[in-house]
Amino acid sequence: MAHKTEALFRDDAYLRTADATVVAINERGGIILERTIFYATSGGQPGDSGYLERADGSRIAIAATITGETKDEIIHVPAPEQATPQIGERVNLAIDWERRHLLMRMHAACHLLTVVCPFPITGAAVSEDDSRVDFDIPDASFSKEEVTASLMDLVRADHPIFTRLISDEELAANPGLVKSKNVRPPVGTGKIRLVCIGESASVDSQPCGGTHVKSTGEIGEIHIGKIEKKGRENRRFRIRFGPMPAA
Repeated sequence: MAHKTEALFRDDAYLRTADATVVAINERGGIILERTIFYATSGGQPGDSGYLERADGSRIAIAATITGETKDEIIHVPAPEQATPQIGERVNLAIDWERRHLLMRMHAACHLLTVVCPFPITGAAVSEDDSRVDFDIPDASFSKEEVTASLMDLVRADHPIFTRLISDEELAANPGLVKSKNVRPPVGTGKIRLVCIGESASVDSQPCGGTHVKSTGEIGEIHIGKIEKKGRENRRFRIRFGPMPAA
């Protein structure tokens, strides 16, 4: 039977610690808690790492976080040779905040890229230092310099980033909210989580379950490191932190 883990990061991506109770250990040693601040790998964003601290002060290192039988079941995967907690045990959770914050900044940057390049998305992957978004673009008229300049205009404008929930019916009535060509947001729960950018979502609004910073200014300096041709109409844009290197 799959467990439902309360995902605290959905309401507050800035939580670095929390307490939780162990509700199950799966056959592979994965730890399931009744609630968590650890994001599970999904939507191109990798899961969190960190540790669980026990009452005696000892720590269980968490190497990865994944989903289980359902998207609502979140499994904390211990690093090799870690102790196994008891079911019912209370633990203190701590994520690797520096890594998570990089992923939050980068994931928000990927959203900005979909504003600058308003084409169907065919793939994406977020990482701490080099992320990618693939678009279905028939021509290659974009340059790294032009896209970087447009991205940095949005960063410097320091637009707010926030989430809101809409119904399945609202999503069906606004199909343009879905930018992915191949992946549809899960429906059936009655609530779709939108990540919005700008006052009253004036810059962007799209379904997403990931973690993001509170404003575009918090992303910091970014640039397009490379634009790769991956097919007749497929272009891969690579986003990196920092200023664009001198030619």
